[in-house]
Amino acid sequence: MWMLHSATMLPAFLLLFFMGTSSRLSEAMSRDEKNKLRNQVLEMFDHAYQNYMDHAYPADELMPLTCRGRVRGLEPSRGDVDDALGKFSLTLIDTLDTLALLNKMAEFEEAVRRVVTDVRLDNDIVVSVFETNIRVLGGLLGGHSMAVMLKESGRMVWYQDELLHMAKDLGLRLLPAFNTSSGLPYPRVNLRFGVRGPETRTGTETDTCTACAGTIILEFAALSRFTGDPTFEAHARRALDFLWEKRQRNSNLVGTTINIHSGEWIRRDSGVGAGIDSYYEYLMKAYILLGDDQFLQRFNTHYASIMKYISQPPLLLDVHIHKPLLPARTWMDSLLAFFPGLQVLKGDIRPAIETHEMLYQVTKKHNFLPEAFTTDFRVHWAQHPLRPEFAESTYFLYKATRDPYYLEVGRTILENLNRFARVPCGFAAMKDVRTGSHEDRMDSFFLAEMFKYLFLLFAEEEDLPFNVEDYVFTTEAHLLPLSLSTASNSQAPTLVNNMAGEELDDSNFEWTCPNTRLLFPDPAFPRNLREPIRSAVDKSCPRPTTHREPGMGHPPLRAQDFMANNPEHLELLRRMGVSLIHLKDGRVQLVQHATQAVSAVAAEDGMRFMQEMMELSSQQQKEQLPPRAVQIVSHPFFGRVVLTAGPAQFGMDLYKSNSGVRGFVTVAEPYNGCSVLSNGEIVAGRIALLQRGQCMFAEKARHIQKAGAIGGIVIDDNEGSSSDTAPLFQMAGDGRNTDDVTLPLLFLFHKEGNILLEALKEYREVEVLLSDKARDRGMDGAEEEDCSTEEKDHTSPASSEPVDQSQVTTQEQTTDDSVVGQESVQPAEGLGSYDPVDVGEEPAVDGDYSSQSDDSLVADWQEDLEAFKQMEKDEL
Repeated sequence: MWMLHSATMLPAFLLLFFMGTSSRLSEAMSRDEKNKLRNQVLEMFDHAYQNYMDHAYPADELMPLTCRGRVRGLEPSRGDVDDALGKFSLTLIDTLDTLALLNKMAEFEEAVRRVVTDVRLDNDIVVSVFETNIRVLGGLLGGHSMAVMLKESGRMVWYQDELLHMAKDLGLRLLPAFNTSSGLPYPRVNLRFGVRGPETRTGTETDTCTACAGTIILEFAALSRFTGDPTFEAHARRALDFLWEKRQRNSNLVGTTINIHSGEWIRRDSGVGAGIDSYYEYLMKAYILLGDDQFLQRFNTHYASIMKYISQPPLLLDVHIHKPLLPARTWMDSLLAFFPGLQVLKGDIRPAIETHEMLYQVTKKHNFLPEAFTTDFRVHWAQHPLRPEFAESTYFLYKATRDPYYLEVGRTILENLNRFARVPCGFAAMKDVRTGSHEDRMDSFFLAEMFKYLFLLFAEEEDLPFNVEDYVFTTEAHLLPLSLSTASNSQAPTLVNNMAGEELDDSNFEWTCPNTRLLFPDPAFPRNLREPIRSAVDKSCPRPTTHREPGMGHPPLRAQDFMANNPEHLELLRRMGVSLIHLKDGRVQLVQHATQAVSAVAAEDGMRFMQEMMELSSQQQKEQLPPRAVQIVSHPFFGRVVLTAGPAQFGMDLYKSNSGVRGFVTVAEPYNGCSVLSNGEIVAGRIALLQRGQCMFAEKARHIQKAGAIGGIVIDDNEGSSSDTAPLFQMAGDGRNTDDVTLPLLFLFHKEGNILLEALKEYREVEVLLSDKARDRGMDGAEEEDCSTEEKDHTSPASSEPVDQSQVTTQEQTTDDSVVGQESVQPAEGLGSYDPVDVGEEPAVDGDYSSQSDDSLVADWQEDLEAFKQMEKDEL
């Protein structure tokens, strides 16, 4: 079996750029329309902020589905994600300078008073150094900057630097984390007790992510310059110096995770997404804020390597720091969406346009940017916690180009947020962008960043209460004044020049940003860059003319002729820059790097070969189907629990059904469904629950259909299996004609199946809806409170566009059920404000299912992929 990833299409984009496209320019958006969208941003912000203040404050964050605050220790633990919560009214502090920027001065003044009066920073709680720095310390400093500005204009005359005093108090509480031999901070610190001693409950960690240690300088330097205490800036510089010293000297790249004591790289993969992203951002912005040329030199050195090894326009793919020509993975995470904005600051507009357009096309395909997606733009991790990085890059590209196209991109972001994420008590994160299910979560960064960038995108200069050009945005979009570059820093210790002894060619460094009007004299040029990328994402990229490579002696290899065990074919692939990787599960992965081809013509042949492979893959995948949804609609669920299910390649196609199939569930007897049912009279008119195994899926379907069932759900017999950690099954037929099967059949893993079984055990009568995606919640629960269900106008499920599969597999018929591998799919649950059902996860012998406590169930439902946990551990 083999699998193809389309990272190797990349040379096609360069070819098409030179070919050019002819198209009319984006039409300018009228001032009235921009004002309308600006006002819509303000209304959306009010909806989110007011619900936080009404239902959550003084808690750290709002839980928008259940209309209450998330208080650490009172809600089931979500693991490392909760390290951002410190019982310090996180969302309010994170939102301070957003209130000022949106010209909500009365609300800002009231918020400052609340923070000063109510917030305590000496809590006995372990928090993330990284998150507390960018969100809380950054929020206090941004709020202080705004308060000083207002005081100078005659407002808030009562303000006496209270936020700055709190910021210094917090900075001192973070400093113990930097007490390491390397200067790299521990990842966590106890706000009251530091990192040493048993009462701290931390200080035993040995690793931290590069971004966690390298995203300190802006806040700490600002704190030093605001207060005149050089200690904070000195510690931040020392950490950056150590990371620079530990870069891989040949590739000039850094890894993702590093040992804070020895400096050894623990994870040697390098990219611009999770775990590294804001390290690069802060090198550039530290130069902007502080004026230190050393930061720009380091950034430019890293940037040259990023563009040489990681950037494959429009993609950004992780590589190994010691072997930068070797790809480390074939998917991208959504945090890299900030990078086009950083490229704008760098002045490298062309690749920024290309990558942003790729991200936009992925967004349009899935309504939101999935937490991770493959090189052929399919979902890898289906969550979307309302991240703002794509909006950030959209704003910076509009500022650089003034192309009204980016205003339309912003409109799309607004519409999708209102259509899919808006709920009565705020905006809820997406649990699965494919099924439209929600997560009871509204992170503070949504208010801190998203609405800043969207407001700036649509606002006119006169709409802004101050000139944003006088400030630099931190990674959390907090505003620090550029005037800090001239603040006295005479007490700061002498810096060690870690570049001493290295020959630096200043000609490699760009010290000014280019004028975009001179860079792109043709106003149509940005659009011409976008067209081929849009085509590629839509799988309709034009194919170049076939060439013969001089000296090869024969025509280039065609995809339909390729054999993975043919040495001659493997040599041809090598010459075309195509790598063949054998995966552990027996499949073969193909990836192309144009820079590894023996010539430009060979690289072009490789691009054509990969496109042919993609087309061949697409033809072989025509029978593959997207995931389906099992939605529990009866009391007390009322549609708020949605389980991600695998489809069957036979029977009713729920994708073509407008209403799906709705009915009460019952367990078939025998449970495996491999013989005539003994309880056929009970199954008739209901949806039968079946256990996987002992016969073919189609045979099970025929038995329950004969008994009069209207649908079937097959539950995995592998204890502990879950869509969290296993590829979703697609049930194949039995090799014979299955046209006689007319009912829908879906597949649930063990964990999701147990939720349904225990609900049936608890409530006897459980009604479900089998469909292609989640329908409106609260369909039978109109009597529920508004905050318990989602407003119908704002709960349109995710796009019904089928999700293309990222794998090609062969089917092998056995005496058991046959399956076709699909992408890993997240369970899609939207929790409401009802008491959770007491559901067990592991079945006991003979179908006697044990149960768990309510808290255990909720904690189980909030579980993420192990890899996703690592990503959020690195950086939110």
